[in-house]
Amino acid sequence: MKKILLTSAGFETEGLLKAFHGLLTKEPKNVKALFIPTASNFPDAVLFLPKCMNDLLKAGILRENITVFDLHCNIEIDELKKYDVIYFTGGNGQYLLERINNTGFNSSICAFVNSGGIYVGVSAGTCVATNDFPDSLKFINCTVSSHATVGVKIGELDTSNNPHIELSDNNAILILGNKIKIIE
Repeated sequence: MKKILLTSAGFETEGLLKAFHGLLTKEPKNVKALFIPTASNFPDAVLFLPKCMNDLLKAGILRENITVFDLHCNIEIDELKKYDVIYFTGGNGQYLLERINNTGFNSSICAFVNSGGIYVGVSAGTCVATNDFPDSLKFINCTVSSHATVGVKIGELDTSNNPHIELSDNNAILILGNKIKIIE
C-alpha cells in the first residue's frame, strides 16, 4: 500500500506529525530514514536543511538511524528496503528530478513506495512526486504549488481531472493506498 506524505514545509503542525506517525509500522526510535537534501542546491534552500532534519528528530527517529544521501548514484531496491522512510527536502525541483532520473533512482523509489515504504516530500520533494514535470514520479495525478498563503480545503481529494493543488505550509497531501486527502 502506498504511504506518501507530500508537504510544503515539513511537519509544521501536530496534525502533520501525527499523520507521519500514523504511517509508521514500528516505534519511531527503530525507524531508519534516508534523508535526501539534493534539491537544496542554492543558499536559501540550504538554510532550511536543519529544519528538515529536525522534522525527523522531533518525530522520534534517532540521529544514528538517519542516513544522508545526496543522490550521486542509484540505490538498488534491495538496499533501499533497509529503510522505512525516504525524506526529500525542498529546493530546486527540476534539479532534484534530473538527479533522480539520471541516476536511475526513479525506479528504486517507485519500487520502494509500491512495496510499502514511506515517501515524505517537502516542497521540491513534493513536486517531483506529482505531475509538475513531464518526467516526474507521478505518484498523484495533480500539480502542486507549495508555500501558498491559503491552502486547499481539508478533506478527500479527487485527482481524476489533474487538479492544481495550493499547499500552505500547514497542510499536506496524504496518500494511503488509493485514498487521497488534504490534511493539516
